[in-house]
Amino acid sequence: MSKRRNTAVSETSNKRLRSVVNGESEDDDEDQDIAESEQGDSAPSKRFQCTGDVVSDAGIVESITLRNFMCHSLLGPFAFGSNVNFVVGNNGSGKSAILTALIVALGGNAQATNRGSSLKGFVKEGESSADVSITLRNKGRDAYKLDVYGPTITIDLRITREGLRTYKLKSGGGQVISTKKEELISILDNFNIQVNNPVSVLTQEMSKYFLHSKGEGDKYRFFMKATQLEQMREDFIYIKATKQVTEEKVEQHGECLKDLKRKYLEKEDRYKSLASLGEMHAKLEELQKQMAWSLVTEVERQLEPVKEKLQADKRSTEKYDEKVDEWKNKVEQAEKKYKQIQEQLEGITQQVQELQPKCAELKAKAQECNSLLKSCELTVHRCRTNLRDLEKDKTQLSSRIKDLTLSISQTTGAESQARAERMAQIQAEQENLNLHISTLGQQIDMFQHARNCVKEEQGKMRMEYDGLKKSIDTNKRKLQTMKSSRSNRLRRFGEHMPALLSAIEKANSKGHFRHKPRGPLGYLIGLKDPELALAVEICIKHLLMAFTCDNYEDEKVLKSLMTNVYKSGQRPTIITSQFLHHVHDTRRRAVNHPQYPSVLQALDIEDPVVANCLIDQKNIESILLIKNRTEARRIMQGKNPPANCIQAFSKDGDQIFTNRNYTCDQTRPNYLSGDVEEEIRHLQRELENQAGQEARFQQQMRKLDEDIKHNEGLLRKVLLEQRTTKDKATKLQFELTDLENVEEPQSEDLRPLEEELQEIVTKISFKRAEYEEAKTKMANLKADYDRADQEYKQHKENISTITEEADSVKDELSKTDQEVTKCKHHKKHYDDKRSAHLRNIHTLEAQLKNKEEDLAVSVAKASEICPERLEVRRTAKSIDSEINRLKVKITTQQEQQGDREEIVRQYHEALESYKNMSQQMRSLNSFIRSLDNVMNYRLQVYADLRKFLSARCKYYFNSMLAQRGYSGSMTFDHKNETLTISVQPGQGNKADLSDMRSLSGGERSFSTVCFVLSLWAITESPFRCLDEFDVYMDMVNRRISMDMMLKVAASQRYRQFIFLTPQYMSSLPVSKTIRILRLKDPDRGQNNFRNEEQ
Repeated sequence: MSKRRNTAVSETSNKRLRSVVNGESEDDDEDQDIAESEQGDSAPSKRFQCTGDVVSDAGIVESITLRNFMCHSLLGPFAFGSNVNFVVGNNGSGKSAILTALIVALGGNAQATNRGSSLKGFVKEGESSADVSITLRNKGRDAYKLDVYGPTITIDLRITREGLRTYKLKSGGGQVISTKKEELISILDNFNIQVNNPVSVLTQEMSKYFLHSKGEGDKYRFFMKATQLEQMREDFIYIKATKQVTEEKVEQHGECLKDLKRKYLEKEDRYKSLASLGEMHAKLEELQKQMAWSLVTEVERQLEPVKEKLQADKRSTEKYDEKVDEWKNKVEQAEKKYKQIQEQLEGITQQVQELQPKCAELKAKAQECNSLLKSCELTVHRCRTNLRDLEKDKTQLSSRIKDLTLSISQTTGAESQARAERMAQIQAEQENLNLHISTLGQQIDMFQHARNCVKEEQGKMRMEYDGLKKSIDTNKRKLQTMKSSRSNRLRRFGEHMPALLSAIEKANSKGHFRHKPRGPLGYLIGLKDPELALAVEICIKHLLMAFTCDNYEDEKVLKSLMTNVYKSGQRPTIITSQFLHHVHDTRRRAVNHPQYPSVLQALDIEDPVVANCLIDQKNIESILLIKNRTEARRIMQGKNPPANCIQAFSKDGDQIFTNRNYTCDQTRPNYLSGDVEEEIRHLQRELENQAGQEARFQQQMRKLDEDIKHNEGLLRKVLLEQRTTKDKATKLQFELTDLENVEEPQSEDLRPLEEELQEIVTKISFKRAEYEEAKTKMANLKADYDRADQEYKQHKENISTITEEADSVKDELSKTDQEVTKCKHHKKHYDDKRSAHLRNIHTLEAQLKNKEEDLAVSVAKASEICPERLEVRRTAKSIDSEINRLKVKITTQQEQQGDREEIVRQYHEALESYKNMSQQMRSLNSFIRSLDNVMNYRLQVYADLRKFLSARCKYYFNSMLAQRGYSGSMTFDHKNETLTISVQPGQGNKADLSDMRSLSGGERSFSTVCFVLSLWAITESPFRCLDEFDVYMDMVNRRISMDMMLKVAASQRYRQFIFLTPQYMSSLPVSKTIRILRLKDPDRGQNNFRNEEQ
């Protein structure tokens, strides 16, 4: 029954009709109920109208959609109203399919629909599955998990061709909440939805069966099923069967209880006969107490030495702390001194950097003065040459005039003489032009040489600049590598190395290698002396990045891994050699020097495979490491070099052989240095210096570009002048040729020659003044150049002096760096010793704690045995011996009488079993008595409830018939389980009542409707479904039945009514609570419907 509280009968039952009826249920007999029902039609009207306009809240069907269900591709979605819904349409239009889908989707079985024997029969032919979607309202006080599902619950059912059924329960927002049928059952129980109850859902087949049923037992079963009294009766039958089984078990336990009591009495007799062993057990117990406290005393004795040792170690901790503090202070002092020297060096470097621009400026000034001087020298030379040429021209012209003057009167060939003089003049001018062309050629050579020299210097500087850029890029990469190696030392060997080692580990774990490769070799070695890091790194070189494999198959696998990791660039070298588990015996070919170690001796190598690889590839057992390069040359290149020594390395990386040596360009180790932070600081300082050098290079390059442009400008100017002079010389040559080809002149005029002579004299005077001025200017420029050059050389010498001072500071800085390293090494040594000492103290404290815990455990155990401590002077060994003797004595006596503990145990077990069985028997008998009382009470309530529901059904049935003017009666025979219904149509005597089988089809349908409505009045459900309820009614009965159902629906607006009928229902009254869903005729290609609200 529903949980609704706004109906008159909801106080009488629950969802499953298993609750006890309230004490206010009717006590009158059936005759009195029937008499009350005859008082008129006003009572049911009041009953149906008592609720007013209550709106449906939970459990009603809001919509339903069918896909590929039965013979329909698509039906819906159908939106149902909250009160009255008529689904009308011709046969085959899908009315029964909607009702069948409603039953199946809400958990009903296939047989309940009378449309098929299994679910797979509901899947449309040719389709793989059928889908049904039903939306239930979830509002009001009876809502189910409102915070989870929201205002609606959508139930999606899918039926496969194989007959499998799956659910999806969705919230109002479309989210899938559950797919379990148990959740669906909980929802149906919450809403009191019973699709298998014919009163809730009356299918067409069930309606026909009910109409045509002639058996009174069928009607009675229909009544029992509708009111769920049948379910209650089945529960009572099951309880009686359970009670019978319980009684049988009680009888069986009664027999067992007799056997247990007999055994218990036997064990009790044996238990009472053990009193003679009490004294020995008491003594044994006392000895065990003494034994427990004796063990405590021995543990306390063991605890004392540990405490004394711990106290002594704690006192000696102060000495280690003093040593650590002492070397810590030394480290701080050394670092302070190192910082001071470094600051001094930085100051010197800053001073040099400050002097460099001034030096460059002085150099540029000297070069400028030199250029001006050379230009002035060319001017002086040109003036001197021009002056000399003019003097020569003057002499020649004077002589020519004189000769012409003497001969002008004597010869008639004066014109020839003038031509000859002109030819002489042209030749003189040609000589002067040729001399000028030669001078210009010298100037061109000089400018070209200057330009080429500057370009050559620029090329050298560009090469140095490119080298500097490469060095800067290299140092930046090294700095990045060093910074990343703070957290992972592997990154010193390349950014891809961690990924490669990870890939090797994975491949090895999968069994791809016979033997796991080793590498990189530089990562697997350590240095005993950090100062030799650069020497070892230069010695081993490319092997630092190399890997070694045991066989060629492993080498192939490793190459494949390297190909995947190293997409581009150089990959590490792979050395293939059989792995050995011991280091090579190198005693016969190794170098042994009393003062200096070999590379093998200087390395700390844990893996024999790595050591053997370096021995095979580099002969590290035959290479000496000598820190001082002078000492190394003395030892290696002396008369008696060490035996088996092939070469030696200094700490600066210099390589010394017996007959030659090579200097190392590398100044710092890249892979084997121990102090990462120091390497980072060094690289940062070097990058700062290189940045300054780069700026100076760029400044000098710009100055050289300016010099080249200046020289090329002068060169273009001189070349232009040379070309002009050559053009003049060519013209004079043409004129000379013409004069040579001309006949002898007749006369010659002296005036042009005299004018020309006067002009030459004027030019000579002007050129002499210009020459003197150029000489004076050249002398001044020479003095300026000498001063600028002297100042530049002096400035350059000052820079050299400061640079030499910086070299000494660098040496001192290196010594201080070594001192810092030494102090750090000693500090680390004492730190390690103090840490080991503290670990020893922690170990002793842990031992003491364990001993104390053992003592506490021993005391706890002893306290359990004997709460009060005993002073025991005997040893645990002597007490244990006495205990063993006493146990032997007790055992001997027990063998005669039996084991005491076993007898006691059996006695207590028998007693416990007997008590448990007795308690179970009492509990079962009490349960049976309680069950009898409850069952008697519930059977009485069941009978009262059945009587009450029968009386109410009669009352409502007569009320319904009276609306048509019929009269009738319902006779319940609960003993024989029959229900007799008699109906008299029209006005007549009650004695004339006749059985429903004698009625017409319409009258029988109307009577059935009245019966169904009376059952509706005494049962609860959120919705009612009737399929073709009026199929056998005439128009009058159909109208009256319809009015009755609409009246009931109007009075029960909190319920939903769904009527399926082939009639068009055009005569329905106008109401906003009535909705008509009109289906189209059965055209398989069309799945539309009309929805009319009235």
